[in-house]
Amino acid sequence: MAPITSYQGSVILLSASSSSHRPGDIAISVQHLGLTYTTTIDRRPTLKARLRTLGRGTKHTRVVKALDDVMLDVSYGSVLGVVGANGAGKSTLMRVISGILPPSSGRVEVYGKVSTLLALGVGFSPSLSGRENVELGGLAAGMSRKEIAALFDEIADFAELGEAIDAPMRTYSSGMYARLGFSVAATVRPDILIVDEALSTGDAHFREKSLNRIKELRSDVRALILVSHSMATVRDLCNEVAWLDKGRLMMRGEPNEVVDAYQSFLKVGKSAAIDEGI
Repeated sequence: MAPITSYQGSVILLSASSSSHRPGDIAISVQHLGLTYTTTIDRRPTLKARLRTLGRGTKHTRVVKALDDVMLDVSYGSVLGVVGANGAGKSTLMRVISGILPPSSGRVEVYGKVSTLLALGVGFSPSLSGRENVELGGLAAGMSRKEIAALFDEIADFAELGEAIDAPMRTYSSGMYARLGFSVAATVRPDILIVDEALSTGDAHFREKSLNRIKELRSDVRALILVSHSMATVRDLCNEVAWLDKGRLMMRGEPNEVVDAYQSFLKVGKSAAIDEGI
């Protein structure tokens, strides 16, 4: 079966779509994935250095390995939780899988239609209404305008925005953004759903609704990836967990085993595991 989308290095390759999926079929294959970038740091010179350079600042470069030789397969019928401290590379990995970021090395193959909820408001236009953004989100997920229209009432009802659905999204609170974003991502019934920390926003009522919707989705033949700092949510929803630290895959396996190892690691080296948000 040929992948719908394949990313190798910075090249994006497209091939024919598969028509059906069965439990155990590969949904995403990540092979030796690496993403490296260089940042420039301006440092204030010392008095001696300032005199030597006539006041010119010095620039230092820093090479960051956001992802380092990650190997990971996700199968249909599975719910994979991804855990790790801030800066571990979780969101970076999701963006590479989604095709938002090109990898520096390695290969990603995606066998299906992906719907993503990666961050608050990603893909939404603040100047457009919620209704118009629902249409944009559906089109981005590969749906036709007719399909979007058929699902609009379901999306709007789930988001519980009322008349605000026709207001510009710049007037929305962060919770309203999250509710509409999750409603669109979860209602288009994707082959592969990626949710990155979206369940941490919103009130308790909507978080419970969202968790229940994910439980409904996991009963179907699709692949789900859930990035979360809530270990209780990961233990409850996932049947596999991957732990990332500083861009490397540390462990993958049964949820309780991986979460216990991750939490034990944090008690010993929490400060070393936290870096700038990547």
